[in-house]
Order: sequence, then structure tokens, then C-alpha cells
Amino acid sequence: MKLCNAAALAIGIIVAMPVYAGVTVSDAWIRATAPGQTSAAVYLQIKSDAAAKLVGASSPAAKTAQIHEMSMQGNVMKMRPIDALDLPAGKTVELKPGGYHVMLENIAKPLKKGATVPVTLTIEGADKQRQSLEVKAEVREAQPEKHDDMKGMGDMKDMGNMKGM
Repeated sequence: MKLCNAAALAIGIIVAMPVYAGVTVSDAWIRATAPGQTSAAVYLQIKSDAAAKLVGASSPAAKTAQIHEMSMQGNVMKMRPIDALDLPAGKTVELKPGGYHVMLENIAKPLKKGATVPVTLTIEGADKQRQSLEVKAEVREAQPEKHDDMKGMGDMKDMGNMKGM
């Protein structure tokens, strides 16, 4: 019985963490979409044993997929597609809200919590050889935004007494 449990655990780990030629992907997820929403971002952690680049993505759930970067320019958050994302040897690169992500555009139907979306990542090694890695991204509920930037504003109990507004 212990052997069966160990085998089941090993299979579960392999399914949860796709590995291909030294590239490991973990915690791939997509935020659930609302009806009529036509794009969604894929977030994940990716690690390569050797220097490589994430150079592309695709999914049957969307007509197009691009690697995107978000950054502050002045007081404005800008999002733009990039040609490649460096994967330094031995370092985990996190694709997360407010940073790098894979943008799925023209999605075919709303993505509902609990569903799984296949995403194929294209990795390019230092030798310019490309490999494809299929990842299963879990659709999760939208995370509430944290407003830690409002700390120190006090309890604002006297807001009603403000004059001249």
C-alpha cells in the first residue's frame, strides 16, 4: 500500500510541476474572467537550470498569447508585449500581477474558477534551440487588492468634520 501511495504522490508532483530539459514551472494560474471579458493573464513561477529565455506562448483558450511586462512610467502603470523574458540559470522568475505575465487575448469563453487551461510555453536555450512545455493553469477567483499604501492615514473618524469640501 505504501508503494501505491508513493507512486500516486510522484505522479501528482509530475503533473503539478511540468519539467522539460531543465525548465520547471510551478503554481500556474489564471484569474477568473467576467462574461464578455476578452483577455486574461497567466501567472506562474519558472526556473531553468541553464540560461534560457521564455520566447512565446499559446493556448487553445485564446486566439493569441503574448509575454507582457508591466512597469511604472511616472505615475502611470504601462503594459507592453516583450519579445523574450530572460531565465537566468538556477533562478526562479515569477510572473505575477503587476509584473511579467502571459496575456491571453481574444479568449473563446469566460474562464471559471476551478477550470484548468492548457498553456504551451516556448523556451529558447543559449544554443537557440526551442522547446515547448505544456502547463496546466488553474483558474482562480480574483484576489482582493491590498491597500497597504493607506497605512498611516489614521482611522479617519473626523472626516465628517472637514470644512470647505
